[in-house]
Amino acid sequence: QVQLVESGGGLVQAGGSLRLSCAASGRTFSTYAMGWFRQSPGKERDFVGVISGSGRSTDYADSVKGRFTISRDNGKNTVYLQMISLKPEDSAVYYCAAKTSSSLVSRREGDFGSWGQGTQVTVSS
Repeated sequence: QVQLVESGGGLVQAGGSLRLSCAASGRTFSTYAMGWFRQSPGKERDFVGVISGSGRSTDYADSVKGRFTISRDNGKNTVYLQMISLKPEDSAVYYCAAKTSSSLVSRREGDFGSWGQGTQVTVSS
């Protein structure tokens, strides 16, 4: 089981930026894809984006494409979610997740076996 710890959430005004980080335990970080998901109160958890193990492939939800960027530093076992032009509707608890079965990208929540505890992002209007 991979241990994941998110950080970087907080309160920001609409139009602002935040960068979330997710630190992973273990020695095989580069062998699995890493995803970001988010959940607002009363709603299901939604896919935000994913990055392959090598970092060469990414995929994003349409709602964040062009505003959010996922990157990873395999030397530091860390994945990042850079968010710009934030909107109030981006407010949610953000979770990072590890797809330890494969390094290939996926949008399916069920493909991710390890999850962080989540970090709150609140965007004020």
